[in-house]
Amino acid sequence: MTRRWQTVRVTPPLTVLFMPESAYGPTNQCIGLGKVLLDRGHTVVFAAERSWEGKLAPFGFVEDLVDLAPPATGVDGAEPEAAGQYWIDFVRQTAPEFRKATIEQLATVVEPTYRALVDGAKYCEPQLRDIIARHRPGVIVEDNVVSFPALMTSGAAYVRIVSCNPLEVRGTDVAPPFSGYPEDDRSEWDAFLTAFDITHGELWSDFDAWCREQGAPPLGPRDFIHVSPVANLYVFPEELDYIDRRPLDETWHRIDSSVRETDAGYALPEDFAHRPAGSALIYLSLGSLGGADVGLLQRLVDLLAETPHRVIVSMGPRADEIRLGPNMVGSAIVPQTTIIPQVDLVITHGGNNTTTEAMHFGKPMIVLPLFWDQHDNAQRVAEKGFGVRLNTYGFDDAELFDALERLLGDGELRTRLDGIGTAIRERDGLHRAADIIERVGLEHAGDACTR
Repeated sequence: MTRRWQTVRVTPPLTVLFMPESAYGPTNQCIGLGKVLLDRGHTVVFAAERSWEGKLAPFGFVEDLVDLAPPATGVDGAEPEAAGQYWIDFVRQTAPEFRKATIEQLATVVEPTYRALVDGAKYCEPQLRDIIARHRPGVIVEDNVVSFPALMTSGAAYVRIVSCNPLEVRGTDVAPPFSGYPEDDRSEWDAFLTAFDITHGELWSDFDAWCREQGAPPLGPRDFIHVSPVANLYVFPEELDYIDRRPLDETWHRIDSSVRETDAGYALPEDFAHRPAGSALIYLSLGSLGGADVGLLQRLVDLLAETPHRVIVSMGPRADEIRLGPNMVGSAIVPQTTIIPQVDLVITHGGNNTTTEAMHFGKPMIVLPLFWDQHDNAQRVAEKGFGVRLNTYGFDDAELFDALERLLGDGELRTRLDGIGTAIRERDGLHRAADIIERVGLEHAGDACTR
């Protein structure tokens, strides 16, 4: 973790191939990083999932897309209508399971998610090999939670990005990933790990065997993705990190934040910019996937309509079903990274992008996790004192109002977060990540030329 990287001008320029998971969080993370590399003169290829067609090329990227399943990938055989449509539909159908305890979600949410991702990796393996042969990248960057052996066995340098909560990198002295358990209470850790082994053991064994058949090394215990021997990046602020309890070797590099520079500007409506006394500005987002739970989002909208505050709402993929209050504006997709700097507080599902972006801009959070690493992010924000974790489906109205009043009225916390945000921005994770990828490309250029 002490190794320092500096910008290296690579001549001739690199071809960098990104393979992000199809949801908005990982793909937006890679878009931001890819744009920096593109602006430095490199060729950037996205081997993204097919539903992103036409959405990446406008940034200047080369689209060479993959199918993760036979052509009809939408629900009931319908063609996808939006980027990441498969996962939007998955959330809509799975939402009742989000009310369960995290240990119960292992069987009904986490395992089905891994199974879908594993199936996609197997299906697109020959497509990826063809894409790599066409573009001959010098560096391949994967931001996903399962391995794609073609990315590791091509001869190009392989860089892994973890844009989920870094508990994904397991350790004996940190809570199990997906649990949302506190760091200082180990009483439920063993039971959770046992449940994980019961629900995921067969799938893991099958995937490990398949990866080895494709020429990849064995997977680590309970891991569905390989560690890169060259460079691994994880996106998480130092102020939230677990490094004191789970040290990492020199191949690992913390990128405190990776805030893309591609979002459009956002001008506040006049009555939002000039608010009456006692009216704060709040940003509400359950993410591109969490917004598919219309009932939950509408409840939050209705409660916030009772407050004196102004609210900007990211309405998500079912925006036409959401009724905003008179103190609100919003749309299906909003330029989050240019909105968060202007607000006083963020209400979020705890996705890694939103969590790290709120910290990047020094904003307190109310976190209502739904699934996956959102529980871990919610727990970490709360136990580090940067916000409040609420029971997503079980909170009382008064709990939300109390959290708003407490966080908005805490001047000491605001001062602390202002300082943390400044420090994170100065560490400039986005450009540091680009530096690392460039360095890897330079150091392994010979490998790419001789494969």
